[in-house]
Amino acid sequence: MNGRIGIGMMVVALLATPAQAQTASVEGLDALLREVQSAAAEGRTLNREREARFLRDKNEQAAMLREAEADKRKADARIATVRQRFEAQQREVQALKTQLRDNVGELDQMYAGIRQAAGDLRALAADSLITAQNPTRLELLDQLASGRELPGIPELEQLWVTLLEQMTESGRSVRFEAPIVNAEGLSRTAEVVRVGTFTAFADGEYLVLDEQARLVALPRQPSRSLRGLAADFSETQQGAAPVLIDPSRGALLSVEADKPDLLERVQQGGAVGYVILVLGLIGVLIAVGQLLYLIRTGSRMRRQAGQLDQPRQDNPLGRVLATFRDDAGGDDDPELLELRLSEAVLRETPSIERAQSILKLFAAVAPLLGLLGTVTGMIATFQAITVFGTGDPKLMAGGISQALVTTVLGLVVAIPLLFVNSLLNGRSRVLIQVLDEQSAVLLAQRLEGRRD
Repeated sequence: MNGRIGIGMMVVALLATPAQAQTASVEGLDALLREVQSAAAEGRTLNREREARFLRDKNEQAAMLREAEADKRKADARIATVRQRFEAQQREVQALKTQLRDNVGELDQMYAGIRQAAGDLRALAADSLITAQNPTRLELLDQLASGRELPGIPELEQLWVTLLEQMTESGRSVRFEAPIVNAEGLSRTAEVVRVGTFTAFADGEYLVLDEQARLVALPRQPSRSLRGLAADFSETQQGAAPVLIDPSRGALLSVEADKPDLLERVQQGGAVGYVILVLGLIGVLIAVGQLLYLIRTGSRMRRQAGQLDQPRQDNPLGRVLATFRDDAGGDDDPELLELRLSEAVLRETPSIERAQSILKLFAAVAPLLGLLGTVTGMIATFQAITVFGTGDPKLMAGGISQALVTTVLGLVVAIPLLFVNSLLNGRSRVLIQVLDEQSAVLLAQRLEGRRD
């Protein structure tokens, strides 16, 4: 305020420079002074009002501050109380969480055990013949083994019943009606006989379980004796009966059924095997014919030996005797007569020793043909290895089978032919010996007659 007054006085001094305007300036200065004084008075009044208002506002603010501080203390108290309650509840929640985690962990272990048991039983039931009798149990086991929902009491009871069923039915032989799929893929309903979990058959055909839990007849059935065993067991109504047990649930039966029969083994020998068999068949026919000839000739010679004075032309001894009789009236030299008798015996010898040389040849050639088949089979095996490698042994089985089968066929043909040839040789030697003996006797009788 004093600064403003000073500035106003300086302005008045600068404006009051001319002398003529001094009187007017004095009046103006007075007026200005009065205005200044009035303004100063108004300013002081305003200042006092402001100070009064400020003081009044200050007291109100102080009251408000005290009230706010009181509210703050109350709020702090409530916050402290709430915080304590919150912390208490937090501790309680944590304790409940711990208890829940422990309880859930035990439940998880229990249900994990249930799922594991259901999964193991599912794998067992998928290959069990009992499933063909009760196929719906696979659905329950699938639900328990892979389901996301917790099983209830009924499902757990069904699992227990299924376990008991698996154990009890494993030791029973039962009959039941079930659909059967044959080798052509056609389905029919038949009476199935199940022996535990090992074997099942219907109408003399062995059955296995496929991936869809259906009973399927083996495409290749085992041997006739095993099928007959199954048929006899099916017809048995009481008592004990022998039956084939397959603990591998069809695997061994499939292997047994896949074994080639005699005709298939012969076919494995190929062209060489057929040649060996034809050779053996011809040798057998020749041997049988010659053996019958020797038996018949020996019988006739024995009858002729009892009737030396009546030679017949139906046997070698009779023909030799006829030769001797033709020379009975002559006076030939004994040496010449001996030569004629020897000639007669030699003339009969080829027919008696007939077929022995060819049988020896067949007996010698058959193993050689078997060796030939072995070589060709091994060549085929190595060709298969060259083309396909050694990853699949079945590709090499054809050549190996040919090699072994031809060897066996060669030995099978050669060994009997050797025995038969030995038998024919022995019988022919006996007959020739009889001719030699009778010739010697006749010659000796002739010489004794001439001496008399």
